[in-house]
Amino acid sequence: MRAILQSGFGRPGAVLSLGRVERPSPGPGEVLVGVRASGIAKGVWLVSQGLPYIARPVYGILRPRHRVGGLQFSGTVHEVGPLVSGVSAGEAVFGFGHGLAEFVVVQPEAVAKKPARLSFEQAAAAPISGLAALQAVRDGARVKPGDRVLVLGASGSVGSFAVQIAKAWGAEVTGVASTRNLTTLWALGADRVVDYTREDPAGHRCRYDAIIDIAGNRPVSRLRHALAPKGSLVMVGGTGGRWTMGFERTVRGMLTGWFVRHRIVGLISKPNSADLALLAALMGSGKVIPVVRARYALNRAPAAVEAAGESTGAGTVVVAIR
Repeated sequence: MRAILQSGFGRPGAVLSLGRVERPSPGPGEVLVGVRASGIAKGVWLVSQGLPYIARPVYGILRPRHRVGGLQFSGTVHEVGPLVSGVSAGEAVFGFGHGLAEFVVVQPEAVAKKPARLSFEQAAAAPISGLAALQAVRDGARVKPGDRVLVLGASGSVGSFAVQIAKAWGAEVTGVASTRNLTTLWALGADRVVDYTREDPAGHRCRYDAIIDIAGNRPVSRLRHALAPKGSLVMVGGTGGRWTMGFERTVRGMLTGWFVRHRIVGLISKPNSADLALLAALMGSGKVIPVVRARYALNRAPAAVEAAGESTGAGTVVVAIR
């Protein structure tokens, strides 16, 4: 089968290439999915670069732990192994796995049924960013109906989901993005938009019940000034050096939370079947629709990973497998 193979760590164009490997077969408790599309989350770019360095024990110390690239996918169940229930051959699904290949073997808990209203490309954009946003809104920010929520980095992969999920939870949402992406925020249902190139989103008189910080490039002390007295700050992503990226900022922010009245949370998304099913239900109802930034063919996957690493456009980059 055709697959994108990772030979080392570095620039995607140098370490990712289209090749052929043997098609996997499902064992007991596994399913084989014929992949239709793979969403390229920022994590795929990080894995290709081997960043941050503190994550190398997960990615692989000197060489990649996993030869086939990708972290999420959508497709059709091709074959079901023994001892599998709840998943049948022919079903359209989306979920977690090394999806930059024509076929992938996963456990049934790693997939959910694809909502009929979504294309395979839309569904492939959902697992990683959608679950991160869901857990940021529900568990991190503990959003309630009527809450005022500020989303920084609102037009990106995670942010576009966070705006829609917070609206589905009944919040009043302000989205922050650059000038070129403001139209996307209005389309997502934001109640108010802020162009960070012209206005300090933390300088407005409004005090928010929750701030979901995906951009990760503003001081925690500055963001706290925009919080209501008992507000929550949820740090989902961040920028920084090659050793820790945004992790160091997140840890410092959480330590600050021990000494202030605000609740400061560093989100580490936890993939699980229950949340994947809930995300599928939200998308199936039309309350949440994935935003696809750009589509690439499989042979152009290295360029797609480069584009995902830039983080300047709205939504998620997707690779069409077939």
